[in-house]
Amino acid sequence: MRLLDGLTKGIRLAMAGTNNPWGGKNDDDGDKPRADKPNGPRNPWLPPSGGNSGNQGRRGPNIEDIFKNRGPEGPRRTGGPGGPGFRMPQRPNGKSWFPLAIIALVVIVLLATSIHLIGPQQQGVVKTFGSYTRSLDSGINFTAPFPIETVDVEDVQGVRAIRIPGNNQQVKLILTGDQNLVDLSYIVRWNITDLANFKFRLTTPEDTVAEVAEAAMRAAVAETNLDETFSGQGRAAIEQNVRERMQRTLDSYNAGIRVLGVEIEKADPPSEVVDAFRDVQVAEQNADAARNQAQGYAQQVLAQAQGEAEAFDKVYEEYRLAPEVTRQRLYYETMERVLSKTDKTIVEAPGVTPYLPLPEIQRRAQQATPAAPAPTTGGN
Repeated sequence: MRLLDGLTKGIRLAMAGTNNPWGGKNDDDGDKPRADKPNGPRNPWLPPSGGNSGNQGRRGPNIEDIFKNRGPEGPRRTGGPGGPGFRMPQRPNGKSWFPLAIIALVVIVLLATSIHLIGPQQQGVVKTFGSYTRSLDSGINFTAPFPIETVDVEDVQGVRAIRIPGNNQQVKLILTGDQNLVDLSYIVRWNITDLANFKFRLTTPEDTVAEVAEAAMRAAVAETNLDETFSGQGRAAIEQNVRERMQRTLDSYNAGIRVLGVEIEKADPPSEVVDAFRDVQVAEQNADAARNQAQGYAQQVLAQAQGEAEAFDKVYEEYRLAPEVTRQRLYYETMERVLSKTDKTIVEAPGVTPYLPLPEIQRRAQQATPAAPAPTTGGN
């Protein structure tokens, strides 16, 4: 025990002159720090030591000091080692321009959404909080600013076109009145007559026009034969029928649409039977050609017969006036017509050979006579 007490006393004497981590020196007994002696390492939780002893002592961190140079984005950056960051220029009275800039931006937005320039072929519809209130004609128009009133502008005089089917590679087969199928493609041209009805009566106006056109085309083709769909007059009748049907249907919807016309671009048989159909068409064309030729020949023979009948009637009138003279004249004309087409041998003097083939001799003489040479012209 004496040895342990001696070691403890020696350690205390050795530590009597050392620095205390609490900011002072240990007293003689080495148990408590002495705050009146500032030598030794400083406590990190205490303010810097100075001449004012009232600043000494431990205190907690101040939250204002922590967030003094810190914003929502992190620590504030300065413009450099010795200068502040970017600041907006100030007015002469020292106030900021930021409020005035916000007010000017709001005024510009209000004016831009309140003034509307509508073209000569356009119309606009005004919606107040999403509900239709009125229509706007061409020119400069004024409305309440957004979002109180909004304006939708559309071209009402321009011609719009819908191609059915939309892709040229697609096939649109329609059943005809004689139970045949035909591949049709056509164009529907239309425009807007009432913009309010066009915007608010129909959910998808373009799709509605296409569906109405397809229904009208199927109904019109079902009333015609296959041959009529291929002919020019048949197509014209179908186009007119489809336009009238479409207009009646769209008027019943109050769609605000006028159908300007329907044009059939293609009317072909289905691709699976196109070869057989072409063979049938060629046979029909040949039959029509033979029929037309026979009708032409019949008309020619009939006209000739009618002419001969009229000539006979005239001869009969002459015969009634002078029967003997007319009979003699008919005999001469008949003999002339018959003998002009036959070879003749005339023997008048006695002692001459009864038959002399004069026509044969003449033909042989003509064949033996060489053809006359063509004249030649020479030039130097």
